[in-house]
Amino acid sequence: MKKLFSVILIIAAAMSLSSCSYNSMVKLDETVKAKWGAVQSDYQRRSDLIPNLVNTVKGAANFEKSTLTAVVEARSKATSVQVDPNKLTPESIKAFQASQGELSAALGKLLSITENYPDLKSNSNFHDLQIQLEGTENRINVSRKDFNDAVQEYNSKIRSFPANITAKMFGFSEKGYFTAEPGADKAPKVEFN
Repeated sequence: MKKLFSVILIIAAAMSLSSCSYNSMVKLDETVKAKWGAVQSDYQRRSDLIPNLVNTVKGAANFEKSTLTAVVEARSKATSVQVDPNKLTPESIKAFQASQGELSAALGKLLSITENYPDLKSNSNFHDLQIQLEGTENRINVSRKDFNDAVQEYNSKIRSFPANITAKMFGFSEKGYFTAEPGADKAPKVEFN
C-alpha cells in the first residue's frame, strides 16, 4: 500500500511540474510570436516607405535606373518571404533575414549614390523620407533585439530539465535568432575628401 501511494505521489508531482512547465512554455511561445509580429510590422513600415522614396528620387534627379530597379526588386523579394509565426525555425529566420539584408544593401547603395545629386539632397520630401527610414531602421533593430531576447528565454526554457521532457511531449521546438549581417564585424571605411 505504501509503495502504491509513493508511486501515485510521484506521478502526481510529475504531472504538476509538467503542467507548470507547459503553461510557462505556452506563455513564452506567445511572447515570441508577439515579438515576431513587431519585427514584421517594422519591416513592413520600411517596405511601405520605399515606393515614396523611389518616386521622390525619380522625380528629383536623372538617376541611375539600375539602382532604382535593384531597390524595387529587392523590396519585392523581401515582401515575398513570409515566415509563419508557428514555424520560427532557424532556417526560416535566416531566409527572412537574407531577403531583408538584400533590401538593406540596395537601400544603402541608393542613399549613398544620392550624395552625387545636390538637388535631391535639398528636396524636403527626400529629407523627410530619409529621417523616416532612419527611424524605422532604429525600430527594426530594437524589435530584432526584443525578439532575440524572447527567443533566448523560450529556448532556454525548453532545453532545461525537467521542462525539456514536457517540451518534447508537446512538440515545443527551438526557435531561430536573428544574427549579425555578414561583414557587420568590420568597421566601415570612412574617407574625408
